[in-house]
Amino acid sequence: MVGGAAMPAEKNIIENAVNSKDHTTLVAAVKAAGLVETLQGAGPFTVFAPTNAAFEALPAGTVETLLKPENKDQLTKILTCHVVGAEAMSDAIGKMIADDGGTHPVKTVGGCTLQAKMDGEKITLTDENGTVATVTIADVDQSNGVIHVIDKVITPKA
Repeated sequence: MVGGAAMPAEKNIIENAVNSKDHTTLVAAVKAAGLVETLQGAGPFTVFAPTNAAFEALPAGTVETLLKPENKDQLTKILTCHVVGAEAMSDAIGKMIADDGGTHPVKTVGGCTLQAKMDGEKITLTDENGTVATVTIADVDQSNGVIHVIDKVITPKA
């Protein structure tokens, strides 16, 4: 269950995300960026999905500004920094972190490199600006990949 909705593994990332009441801002952003078709594709994808609360924590007006058509390129860059072009379940990510001595670089399809670490039992991702996002719900299996819910919005280096 994510955002009060079941996440059947036979549905794709978009088919499930639209049902999560905690991800309405993310879904609106994905639509505005024109990424719906991509994220309904074969994948596999790992999506680090920020909650509505994560978007609300951004400076006032940020989301509204990003959703404007003239900011589509910037919005697309931010969103694709939340996507990895492979399916990575949390146990695999944890093993990569351990194998790399505590920090594993994660390259996203948007060109960002995130630093994955463990904080107790939870995976954290540090973006290029030093923002640390924690995976709050891991391993939401999808037909074309996996979703990990995160508590912050990842941003590319300015």
